[in-house]
Amino acid sequence: MIANQKIGIILANLGTPDAPTSSAISRYLWKFLTDPRVVDLSPYKWYPLLKAVILPLRSKRIAKNYQAIWTEQGSPLLAISRRQKDALQAYLDKQHIDAQVEIAMTYGNPSMQSAVKNLLKNKVERIIVLPLYPQYSSTTTGALFDAFAHALKEERGMVPFDFIHSYHVDENYINALADSIKVRLKSDEFLLFSYHGIPLRYENMGDYYREHCKQTTLAVVDKLGLTENQWGITFQSRFGREEWLQPYTDKFLQNAASQGIHKIAVICPGFSVDCLETIEEIDEENRENFLTNGGQSYQYIPALNAEPQHIEMMGKLLLAKIFPPLKE
Repeated sequence: MIANQKIGIILANLGTPDAPTSSAISRYLWKFLTDPRVVDLSPYKWYPLLKAVILPLRSKRIAKNYQAIWTEQGSPLLAISRRQKDALQAYLDKQHIDAQVEIAMTYGNPSMQSAVKNLLKNKVERIIVLPLYPQYSSTTTGALFDAFAHALKEERGMVPFDFIHSYHVDENYINALADSIKVRLKSDEFLLFSYHGIPLRYENMGDYYREHCKQTTLAVVDKLGLTENQWGITFQSRFGREEWLQPYTDKFLQNAASQGIHKIAVICPGFSVDCLETIEEIDEENRENFLTNGGQSYQYIPALNAEPQHIEMMGKLLLAKIFPPLKE
């Protein structure tokens, strides 16, 4: 890549409702749950059920959860994403890189279409998309690539681009996770790695997300020097009746005390930004789940968010694309 090119950077994530209201959440969930990457059921059967039953009930329930965590800057995911954008822009400016950073969401706003349009309007000569999903899954990274491709499809003046597929064992990412854990984990705490789940059927169809999660976990465990009885790996946020990746986080925490685990720390390495699934589900709902079933102490280790080490990690991923190593 030519060093003096103007580079467009898209910092991409899943998305968030525009407001903590049932109607806004319903619009957001409709986009999310009608993506065949996420739910691959027949639209003829799925859409009527979704519209008539699931959205009205789920939107009303989730609205209360969003209202509890909403900030003056919007949802935590959006507020933190904006801080990431500003910090990453400052990092690249300091490296004397002529770059413009935009936020894009697969679902909701700011949209992928708006990010692409903003970059092309400002005459970038290349685009690099950084999905903030360290571990690849067709339901996240794959869906985000679809959104990016759709945005490009609407433009006549398409420019060259790079798409960062995953970074689940990137050294700087593993170091950032390990360092975050080191300053928080107590010597008598069990460390639980909780990742967002996917239907087991998707894995059987070729999605290798679980393997990426395992590789991340083992790399961090090795960096921390933990023994096999000091840590575990689970999957959270399942939806519907079919089997998802196991073990399930909520079931593990419910039974942990009976297995001799009384003090626990939970980290969610697949989340680059704290959001409803970490703040409400892990730090609140599952905290209560653990403590009411015999647990003595519980802590949630926050996502890397806009921490300097996380921003530097992103910057180095991008610099490796801007200045690829020379082949011998």
